[in-house]
Amino acid sequence: MYPSYFETHRDAFMHFIKNALEEDIQSGDETSLSCIDEDAKNSAQLIVKEDCILAGVELAQAIFEYYDPSLNFTTHISDGTAVKKGAIAFTVAGSSRALLSTERVVLNCMQRMSGIASLTHAYTQMIAHTSCTLLDTRKTTPNFRYPEKWAVAIGGGKNHRIGLFDALMIKDNHVDYCGGMTRALERTTTYLRQQKKDLEVIVEVRNEKELLEALPFACVSRILLDNHQPETLQKAVQLIAGRKPTEASGNITAANLVAMAETGVDYISLGALTHSAKNIDLSLKATISNT
Repeated sequence: MYPSYFETHRDAFMHFIKNALEEDIQSGDETSLSCIDEDAKNSAQLIVKEDCILAGVELAQAIFEYYDPSLNFTTHISDGTAVKKGAIAFTVAGSSRALLSTERVVLNCMQRMSGIASLTHAYTQMIAHTSCTLLDTRKTTPNFRYPEKWAVAIGGGKNHRIGLFDALMIKDNHVDYCGGMTRALERTTTYLRQQKKDLEVIVEVRNEKELLEALPFACVSRILLDNHQPETLQKAVQLIAGRKPTEASGNITAANLVAMAETGVDYISLGALTHSAKNIDLSLKATISNT
């Protein structure tokens, strides 16, 4: 069995959870401390208030259990499930103060993640008849990248590089600062060899000259074609002719997504998956216990 996304990136998520809770609670949840008995116990349910692709259930459990390991979390609907308004995603029971103190962090994460997963799912369904793979980008909310990229994966998309550390992307500014495409790729080849690093190298080309310079380099993993119309993108894909995988980005929306995917390009990267998704309406409602 493969590890979950959370387990694969456990250290990053635990760092995120710690910081998110500290940001909100700091010296204490004064409201709960003032009016809720220390030993009070109750439960709450996560209620879905609009149709969506649910995301963030596993993260919610991790947040609750980090704050109070004695909380009892029961999953009713798993991440990635298409749910209807009124569905109950999970129940969590235990300390009333703990439930109240963690509620907002859990909801913020799940509402954002479910919105991203829902948008990603809609877009992947639009191009499901093609061989094109939908990717996210680094256009994410600061300090919230891992949950947002997890949501893309839950929605059926694939993650581009996580950050600047796990892949190289040589873009127009890199080429200009370096003095040209050939010089940039010569230096990259030398760097990877000297550092003994096996990293993916994605190269943005602005014209046919740069494309022809980039194609012979063995270090190049993928050719990035930015800000094209479907007609010019198709010509570029045909010119590359399978010698390198291709990726399209820039000015791609729901209106032209299908046409772009039908050009034969291998990947489409969309910043909108993470920067333009609408949050999903969710609610954590108290259920009163008599114990």
